[in-house]
Amino acid sequence: MSSEIDLHGFDTIAAIDVFVNYYNDRVKSGDFGNINVIHGYGATGGEGKIRGKLRSFLAAHSDCLSFQGGENLDFHNLGETVVFPKKVLPSAIDLLSEEILDYCQIPKTKTKIVGKFRMHGETKILASIQYLEKRKLLIAIIKGKHKLYQRCVAC
Repeated sequence: MSSEIDLHGFDTIAAIDVFVNYYNDRVKSGDFGNINVIHGYGATGGEGKIRGKLRSFLAAHSDCLSFQGGENLDFHNLGETVVFPKKVLPSAIDLLSEEILDYCQIPKTKTKIVGKFRMHGETKILASIQYLEKRKLLIAIIKGKHKLYQRCVAC
């Protein structure tokens, strides 16, 4: 497999999904070589949406990988990050499920949950809710006419 992935042209959520799938495919096949991630540097003067989101994501998963920004390496490229794999990353549905659990500390309707995470797509959101309910990590409660979802506090 190639040791480079270009995330230009994706929105930030899709870019993370594409990266996770690429990364996990490589690691599962036994390829732990460095991955050069090309994400751009934020030509509008900011940090760059993909760059910022990707590096935050990578920092949150330091148990699975390490990384170095291109600006800190010999080639001094702000638009690139080099990732050094250690083990498989959580799947996209696992990551979304974690976010939903955090959001549902206070009970929320399904509509509120879907609205909050709409950038992931309704199908993934509903699958995550179902996944969490089956594992009893997210519980449904009835309040008046509304069905609300709340993180299980005893779990």
